[in-house]
Parts: sequence; structure tokens; C-alpha cells
Amino acid sequence: MVFDLTFFALAIPAVLFAGISKGGFGSGAAFAATPILALILTPGQALGLMLPLLMLMDVTNLRPYWRKWDGGAARALLIGAVPGIALAAAIYHIADPEFFRLLIGSMALAFVAWQFVLARGWVRLGRRKSGRGLGVAMGVIGGFTSFVSNAGGPPAAIYLLSIGIGKTTYQATTVVVFWVINILKFFPFLYLGIFTHQTVLGDLMLAPFAVLGAWIGVKAHHMVPEKWFFALTYVLLVLTGAKLIWDALA
Repeated sequence: MVFDLTFFALAIPAVLFAGISKGGFGSGAAFAATPILALILTPGQALGLMLPLLMLMDVTNLRPYWRKWDGGAARALLIGAVPGIALAAAIYHIADPEFFRLLIGSMALAFVAWQFVLARGWVRLGRRKSGRGLGVAMGVIGGFTSFVSNAGGPPAAIYLLSIGIGKTTYQATTVVVFWVINILKFFPFLYLGIFTHQTVLGDLMLAPFAVLGAWIGVKAHHMVPEKWFFALTYVLLVLTGAKLIWDALA
């Protein structure tokens, strides 16, 4: 890992973008920081560099969203995330993250397409909302993909958008869920040697940008009307899904 002009030219915008996404728009697009960093770092270095920064963003976001989350939805996602993280840690050295990028990217795009079909009235369903089983399933996928590629946001978005909660409840739920998930990931990362002295040094230099991004995200969240917030969330879900598929196929 070389801390040169190229590193900072890519790392600073990537960390700022991740902070804004996590602070204001549901974490769905925050994963993009890892693929950007992977342009100049090995995948393991990118993961090791980003996790402490993501944890710092989580802590920054906790206070403005404290106790505003949907407890039932958060529990469902976290119940699923635990075995997902455990499985990913067990097979980290043999797992192909590209397959899971392709899977979750396809699911994200399919979900947005389904919501569009429903909104257009082409298919009519009852008013029953998605059950907790979907939350647990998305938690398993999210825990796994979060571990191998920091791409846990889209599965959580699929579930939270399907249950029809308000924008601040949605945002607060992602904050608390990924705060816990990232803590759970930390110790396996440490055991697997993903953190190094270089990643720690990089984290120290990039930490102010992580906090700044999260702060901007919180401010933006309260400025954006709810209708626009969810429209933007769907757009980010499409972009992240497409990016995941592109990364997997490339």
C-alpha cells in the first residue's frame, strides 16, 4: 500500500461518498468505496482499510438516529446476519466474492423492477407486508456479502423498502443494523489477518473524511423530502446493483 497522490485522489472521494451514503441514504451505495479502492489495492487491503472507517461512520451516525429504528426489522436482519457472517468467515479464503456480487446485484435490480411493476398497477396484490422471514433471509445474504465485499446494503434495502417504513425509521434501522454487523465482522477480520499496520495508518489519515462524510449525510437526510429520499434510494439501489453485476462479470 503506497500513500501517494493516486491513493488519496481515489480514497478521499470514496470515503466521503461512503460516509454520505451511510449518514443519510441507507448505506446502499456505501459499498462502492471498496471496489474503488480495489483499483489500487488488493481486495483484502481494501476490506481491511474500509471496515474501521465504516465503524467510525456508524458511531458518528448513532446519536442523530438513536432509538428511531424499527426494532423488529433490525432484529430480523441481525438474526440472519450472524450465520451469514459466520459462514463467510469460515470460507473466506475459498469463497468467490464475484458470484455473490452477481447474485445480490441481480436481486437488487429485480426488486426495483418488481416495485415498478406494482407502482404501475400491472400487478395487484393484497396489502399484506413482507414478513420477518424475508428480513432474516436478507440478513443472511447481507451478512455474508458484507463480510466478503462490504456489499450488505442492498439486501437490507430490499427488505426495508418492502415493509413500507418512513425515511428516518429506514435510515435509523440501517445505522443500527450495520453498526452491529461491522462490530461482528471486526474480530474475524482481525483473526484472518485482514488488518495490517498499513491499513491502520491509512485509516488514521482518512478518519476525518469518514466523519465529515457521515455528518454531510445526516444533514442531507433532513433536507431531502421523504418522496425524494425513497426515489433516490431506488436510484442508488439500481446503481449499486448494476455496479455489483459489472464488477462480477468484469
